[in-house]
Amino acid sequence: MILIKHADVYAPEHLGINDVLMEGTQLSLIQDHISDCEHIPGIEIIDAEGKKLIPGFIDMHEHILGGGGEGGPYLRTPEASIKTLISCGVTTAVGLLGTDGIGRSLASLIEKARALSHDGITVFILTGSYGYPPVAFFDSVEKDILLIDLVIGVKTAMSDHRSSSITGEELIRLAADARRGGLLAGKPGYVTIHMGSGKDMLNPLFYALDHSDIPVRIFQPTHMGRTKELFAQGMKLMERGGTIDITAGEDAEHCITTADQLIQAFEAGYADQITVTTDAYGSMPIFNEQKELTGMTYGIPDGILNTLKILVYERNIAMETALKPFTVNPASVIGLKDHKGCLKKDADADCILLNETAGIDTVIAKGKTAFRDGNAVIHGMFE
Repeated sequence: MILIKHADVYAPEHLGINDVLMEGTQLSLIQDHISDCEHIPGIEIIDAEGKKLIPGFIDMHEHILGGGGEGGPYLRTPEASIKTLISCGVTTAVGLLGTDGIGRSLASLIEKARALSHDGITVFILTGSYGYPPVAFFDSVEKDILLIDLVIGVKTAMSDHRSSSITGEELIRLAADARRGGLLAGKPGYVTIHMGSGKDMLNPLFYALDHSDIPVRIFQPTHMGRTKELFAQGMKLMERGGTIDITAGEDAEHCITTADQLIQAFEAGYADQITVTTDAYGSMPIFNEQKELTGMTYGIPDGILNTLKILVYERNIAMETALKPFTVNPASVIGLKDHKGCLKKDADADCILLNETAGIDTVIAKGKTAFRDGNAVIHGMFE
């Protein structure tokens, strides 16, 4: 049991100074004053002293198993570290494969997800990878979503020179399989679409919408901030009721671009239809105009926090609005609205205490203190 005293609570709506009580893995009470708890054996009391309490971050695009391989096996990127995830405020993640759907297998992906879940955060995975037809545990995406507990959707790639150049008709069939599996399993059954900078952009997706009855919410294109033209198409998709995802920058300049794109979406009335993910541990290859590999780096999961700081402290966006792409919006996409990405009675006890400069003071995941005073409290077996 954890009692946080005197926190400035953003749920993400601003609730003001409150005490927050967490019992087990759930949040049980938020009110202006909670007393008579000090005598409870084992209770942890945290005096927030006016610090901001926000929901834990949800990162729907994490290469938890590592990624890479473009250029050869020696360029494979490292696996996710629970200490790093927690120190960046990520309490819920969705793991997926990237370009390599062979050397990086779904079997290893789900085992990594189970390990991270055991260590202290909530993790789901997507079946599929860059290729089409998709790699799968069974012989269909529908079966994967229905029969495997942690699988909540499928990943594919589009308009990228490394993809299978999926067509509109193929995208319809893939989305229908994912939707049917989701309906049968009580899961979101969505399609994450890695977007490259290819000339087709979102055209196959618009074709799928125009030539099928698949709900627009099933499609979740990501990396939509890659170019101005692609982002403009994303605005058109949101106009049709869809949701888009943009990738938090791997450096300060990119985070500024991400923040400015978010502001564009906010000002257009799409604050509830845009999410931000980090692409953490995925490879970030650099190709020249001839599509030749000229460099390689990989992402880390601090882009969400860095983008939030820019929005609130440099662009003067209200905290309750700035938090949406990192909390309530992704919670809705992964089918956990009112459970994740919010602070309310019976929601999961995942939250972050921010200090006066929006640095992370404390992280609570699954009702346990995971990060405190600059140090990770939880860690993997070999960390």
